[in-house]
Amino acid sequence: AVYRKLLGLPLGLEDIVDEELRRGLKQLLDYEGDDVEDIFCLSFEVSWMELGEERRLDLKPDGANIPVTNDNREEYVLRYVSWILVDSIKAQWNAFEVGVMRIMEDASLDLFLPEELELLVVGSGILDFKALESNTKYEGGYDAETEVVKNFWVYVNNASKETQVQLLKFATASTKAPIGGLGKMPFIIQRAGPDSDLLPTSHTCFNTLLLPEYSSYEKLENNLNRAVLECEGFGLE
Repeated sequence: AVYRKLLGLPLGLEDIVDEELRRGLKQLLDYEGDDVEDIFCLSFEVSWMELGEERRLDLKPDGANIPVTNDNREEYVLRYVSWILVDSIKAQWNAFEVGVMRIMEDASLDLFLPEELELLVVGSGILDFKALESNTKYEGGYDAETEVVKNFWVYVNNASKETQVQLLKFATASTKAPIGGLGKMPFIIQRAGPDSDLLPTSHTCFNTLLLPEYSSYEKLENNLNRAVLECEGFGLE
């Protein structure tokens, strides 16, 4: 929805993030009875909680006194969706859009489909770790044949998808692949000293994993799991 909105494309009910709200509005549209007003008891008004206080807003002039009926329910949903996705976030969106356009000022955004623009900004969710392995460089005395390096790739290739994603986030601060996939992403595994009980660390700005030369697969697996799955942030949590 964000990328469609940036491209000036229309938004609709499917763009509502709140699943319960989206489902409720769809039920209103799909209801086949002729007693919408009695069953749903709605008016052209929205309400929400703000700092512990209930706020109310008419979706059209005198909306609180206009019931939603079989005849006007589509108008109600259109106005509700427009309020959610446009009017209620207008100030925040304008500030966000100014920032985006300042960065993209020389780009022709209208050349992109929303999906292409999303791929450009945040990358792809398709993660090919075999491609990453073939593209990885090694530093500090490691190479592809170093025992701990081979154990690392065994760990990666046997890990669950969730663990793989968390590992990628741990080492690069991103859960997505760049355009072209993981095989196009620079990635470095650097020796972080001899065998020890220290956990792996990373330089996320440089996509570099700092890996001690653990003496066994079991030790590598245990320490990677602790670092990747049980830790979060820069030592703050």
